[in-house]
Amino acid sequence: MKTVSKGLEFDPGFGPYILAFKGTIEYLYLDINRFKNLSQRKMKFRQYYKKFLELLYNNLGFYTGCLLWAAYLKTQPKQPILNNPCLGGEYNEEENVSEIDFMIKFFELLPKDMKYFLGIDYKVNPEDLNILELYKEFLIINKGFVNSKTNTDILLPKGMKTEGAEKFGEIIEEVLKNKNLSKLLDYKNLILQV
Repeated sequence: MKTVSKGLEFDPGFGPYILAFKGTIEYLYLDINRFKNLSQRKMKFRQYYKKFLELLYNNLGFYTGCLLWAAYLKTQPKQPILNNPCLGGEYNEEENVSEIDFMIKFFELLPKDMKYFLGIDYKVNPEDLNILELYKEFLIINKGFVNSKTNTDILLPKGMKTEGAEKFGEIIEEVLKNKNLSKLLDYKNLILQV
């Protein structure tokens, strides 16, 4: 695991496998909407919708993993957090949660777009929305991690389960071997209250 005698890593290894959701989705929709003809837009959406879902579930897995990692960090003795890129920055709540708010809005619109462009009934899993809400709360209570120097500085959302959190590091390490963050969604039941 990414623990060292001098501290605990802020990122257990997610960085290389995550893309900016908002920027990528906006770019793909710009490409779809550049066509005036509806049949051409439908064709473009058909080309991209699997990419939308792949990106969506990869990011949801990332957020699940961040929550799992934070719970794991809380089980460790007090240690410095290493390589926290947010430390010492300025906190702006609106900016801090803008990506999550965009994903929540995207989830609301995706079923309509799937129906409109593809004629497919797409249902959003309420647990996925719960992950987004939980992660948003996590970002807010930690004020973007600008003051998180040690693992004891990290706060967990009130509605988050933490039973067995000492094993979450092993789960993350195993999933990272596959380089597919969406697999972390298989463990969302470990942190979500049912």
